[in-house]
Amino acid sequence: MPLPRPFPVVSPYGRRPEEDVMHRTPLAPHRAGTAAPPVRAAFSTLLIAVVVVAGARLVLAAGGMQVMGMAEYSTLIPIVGAALLPLRLTLILGLTNLLVGIVAYGILLPSMSHASRITVITALVASILVSLAVCRTRIAMEGRLKGLTVARERLTLLSEASSRVGGTLDVARTAEELAEVAVRRFADHAAVDLFDPVLKGEEPTPGPHAGPVTLRRAARRSVPAALAAAAPPDHSAVTYCRGSMPALSLLRGTPVHGQFTGADDDGEDYWPTDPDGTGTQAPHSALAVPLRARGVTLGAALFTRSRHRDPFDADDVLLAQEIAARAAVCVDNARRYTHERATSMALQRSLLPQVVPPQPAVQAVARYLPADIGMGVGGDWYDVIPLSGARVALVVGDVVGHGIGASAAMGRLRAAVRTLADIDLPPDELLTHLDDIVIRLQSETAPTPAGAAEDAAAVAVADTVGEFVATCLYMVYDPISRRCAAARAGHPPPVVVHPGTCARFLDVPAGPPLGVGGLPFETAEVHLPEGSLLALYTDGLVESPRLCLNERLERLLEVLSEPKPTLQDTCDHVLDTLVLDRTRDDIALVVARTQALDDKHTVAWELFEDLAEVARARDLASLQLAHWGLPEAAFLAELVVSELVTNAIRYGGSPVQLRLIRHDTLICEVSDGAHTAPHLRRARTYDEGGRGLFIVAQLAERWGTRQQPDGKTIWAELALPPATVPTPAPALATL
Repeated sequence: MPLPRPFPVVSPYGRRPEEDVMHRTPLAPHRAGTAAPPVRAAFSTLLIAVVVVAGARLVLAAGGMQVMGMAEYSTLIPIVGAALLPLRLTLILGLTNLLVGIVAYGILLPSMSHASRITVITALVASILVSLAVCRTRIAMEGRLKGLTVARERLTLLSEASSRVGGTLDVARTAEELAEVAVRRFADHAAVDLFDPVLKGEEPTPGPHAGPVTLRRAARRSVPAALAAAAPPDHSAVTYCRGSMPALSLLRGTPVHGQFTGADDDGEDYWPTDPDGTGTQAPHSALAVPLRARGVTLGAALFTRSRHRDPFDADDVLLAQEIAARAAVCVDNARRYTHERATSMALQRSLLPQVVPPQPAVQAVARYLPADIGMGVGGDWYDVIPLSGARVALVVGDVVGHGIGASAAMGRLRAAVRTLADIDLPPDELLTHLDDIVIRLQSETAPTPAGAAEDAAAVAVADTVGEFVATCLYMVYDPISRRCAAARAGHPPPVVVHPGTCARFLDVPAGPPLGVGGLPFETAEVHLPEGSLLALYTDGLVESPRLCLNERLERLLEVLSEPKPTLQDTCDHVLDTLVLDRTRDDIALVVARTQALDDKHTVAWELFEDLAEVARARDLASLQLAHWGLPEAAFLAELVVSELVTNAIRYGGSPVQLRLIRHDTLICEVSDGAHTAPHLRRARTYDEGGRGLFIVAQLAERWGTRQQPDGKTIWAELALPPATVPTPAPALATL
């Protein structure tokens, strides 16, 4: 393909008006020096009539009749032709008419007087001069009219590009809109190639792009459609070789155009080829325009014209550059939005559990649907927290608001809930501490006073986080006692479905939202049979602008009352039924089925307040592990039980109880009547004590202390040998 060369200034809209018909605004441009089709037909008819009449008068004059009438008509021929023909043809017509007049009046009419001949020839010469003046005037007027028409059509195209390109914040769709606008009005084929990072919302590689350069075809459009099939398909990789027009445009940052000689000859397969092999639709003029916005090169736009249209000229280059500049800003906006949305979604997902691990207390499945506004992130969260004694905590919360601020506040609250759950606080006490945390966060993130020298963006973020409130539902289920304790702070009540019954709301006293302060929270306890279904959700699931809240709550009970084979099916059924369209609020849903640990999984013994009971406790633990078929775990269990029972008898008070819980791990619990919790410390070299809990912490997977109304419980969780661990249920995805 040759380098760019100058082209004559011609109409950029093609030779055939039917090719310029767009799906919106039809165009009917015309060439310089020609009349519109209706005017052309009228003047052609008039010219033919003048020639016929002049010929008839010439025949009549040969018979001796009046000849001056014929001369008058003959002088009209060049003047009429001037209104129809270009300047050169008008001059030829006038000279031909003069020659015919000289022959007719000088030779064929010898009887005509010498004065009459001079008069006729002078009139014919005058008619030539008048016709030339008329032709020049007409051409000048047509040129001005054509210039105004072309300028108007260019402005129309620019206006359409501004209104149609960038209608969405999607990079690929924006590229498609650019190609759609350019086809028909401006080019026969348009393609938009972008760097791979741009399509992913990332920053493209900085230049210079000297070539070869590899891009990704984001969009292509052609007229006729067969021309699109002759070009590389969408989303395919295209490589610009060094020195090619697209590579030069990317390197220079300016448009490059030239005559198209054929993609096969130059080895450039990113241009369309002749679709039918006849050459009528083969491209013959090409234009490459870089897409640059805010100093960054995003890709290139390629345009071609087939042989039935005029090649690109300097005005076309300016028009394409203006369209590409506006489209590049839209593409960059979409890229930035994609990047920010991906960052927000990554933040949201990192703050939420991706998988609900298997629990001995419940089988749980969770779903999260972001709101369809803004960045698609919000303040809803859920959690399934394993607790001591094979218990589990189910949490669902909602920070009021959307965006990064609400998502960040949600992450802080979720971390606080996990920390408070690790110390085994009752639900009402946990929500009380969480309420204090929210109030403290409000004071810490309050917006600065007006006039402070902070950045405006930082102040805006502070405004979104500074005065937030949140709701929370916290439930603790014990699979051994099958008791469930729950408390809520401004949150919708949970739903429970006992086996063989219909769904109902669990009667949990409603507390104030977190961050309000002043009012206490209350805990409700209920016995749940094995296999009961619990559903925790946020208000986005039941709130709708078209239906009242009570109707939505009743509909939720009806949906949950319908039995489904799996928990995943239950979640999907609830969301498919209640979420009719994209919601304006986040939705978090947790569905859990309770399990029970019977006497085959747990055993407890009462111990006397005597150090001699330590040996008995070791023996009881060893015998029970042998009964469970876990002799390999006996050594570690005896050591841990010995240390815990010794501490309980020496520093605690009666009653002392030892309990073993076996599931996928072995849990050793020792309870006593004292409320003082032990602290882990590192004993010095010559210290006689202080090593018991340190040994337990080194041998156990987890350990901790749980306060109870009548004392405390120290527990340690030991890993079982792989051959004896029961096969757990598969982890359930949470998305």
